[in-house]
Amino acid sequence: MTFLSPFLFYSFLLICCINLGYFLYFSVFNAEEKKENNNSHFDGISIIICAKNEAAHLLGLIEKLLFQDYPLFEIVLINDHSSDASLSIMQDFEKRNANISVFDLKSSTGKKAGITLGIKNAQYETLVFTDADCLPASNQWLKKMSAAFSRETQIVLGYGAYKKFKGSVLNKLIRFETLLTALQYCSYALRKNPYMGVGRNLAYSKSLFNTSGGFEAHNHVKPGDDDLFVNQNATPTNVAVCTKPEAFTISAPKTNWRDWFIQKRRHVGVAHLYLPKHQLQLGMFYTSQLLFFILFALVLVTQGYLLPAVGLFFTRELYVWRVYAKAAKKLKEQDLIFYSLLLEPFLVSLQLLIFITNTLVKPRRWK
Repeated sequence: MTFLSPFLFYSFLLICCINLGYFLYFSVFNAEEKKENNNSHFDGISIIICAKNEAAHLLGLIEKLLFQDYPLFEIVLINDHSSDASLSIMQDFEKRNANISVFDLKSSTGKKAGITLGIKNAQYETLVFTDADCLPASNQWLKKMSAAFSRETQIVLGYGAYKKFKGSVLNKLIRFETLLTALQYCSYALRKNPYMGVGRNLAYSKSLFNTSGGFEAHNHVKPGDDDLFVNQNATPTNVAVCTKPEAFTISAPKTNWRDWFIQKRRHVGVAHLYLPKHQLQLGMFYTSQLLFFILFALVLVTQGYLLPAVGLFFTRELYVWRVYAKAAKKLKEQDLIFYSLLLEPFLVSLQLLIFITNTLVKPRRWK
């Protein structure tokens, strides 16, 4: 036993307590859901989609949207300077469907400009967003998302799942990271401390967008049309969570490591614009994850306090696994339960690499 052993062990004990505190905080996600609001009437909904070179996905998406089991909705499609057949596909649907409107960005570019144009031309107060490469999991998507609204609710956070590919480590990692992200942002919202949402499945009111100034506060960065907007406009009482399986959206995930790494760099690159309290809370959680594995390895090397350290390690792992398992069951990601404790340290390591890369070279791409 070296003189470092007591310091390392008690540091490990502190980090275990902090990390377990976070997962106790997240456990609210696995509690029984409240009953849906029983709407006696259905207000109109505007579905808004901004697309750039998405000809391969638009046909299937629009057809799925048209068959939503909802009495009054429109589809607002915005073409962001596509060089493929995206615009012609949109316009063809517009000709054949009275509830589809198409707008072509001219003087501006980018997803935020496209969404702003779509909202400006939306007929209805309730706005529902998804991406062109997503599909609603069922024809009940609009009905379930709208049922989450109440008199106080102005933002509804949904779950954007990814397709499952058997035998792919990358696919499991992407879906595990998506599961962990959803576990966090939904738990924070349920604890009256909302901090983000995902644009693959998000809804908010048109009046909130207009009165808040839209994306003006962060128009200088290309990403952030979803998480930054929610972070800057959510309150303890104006956000609801919808995790009904019928309300999921499903996207095609990245299929190679390079593309996924670039995507995650872009997402992480706007976190410094979150409210300071959320930067601190999220940073402490990640730090507690990272130090949990590092300090445990150091305790093993020094061989001091070995038995209590191993006991702490497995206590933390068992509780965290239970939280992951219940969340995976709720979000229909049951195949990840077995691998969750292996994927977690792998993801933590990659997130550290992303953080270092972003510190050295700022990400510039938005798509």
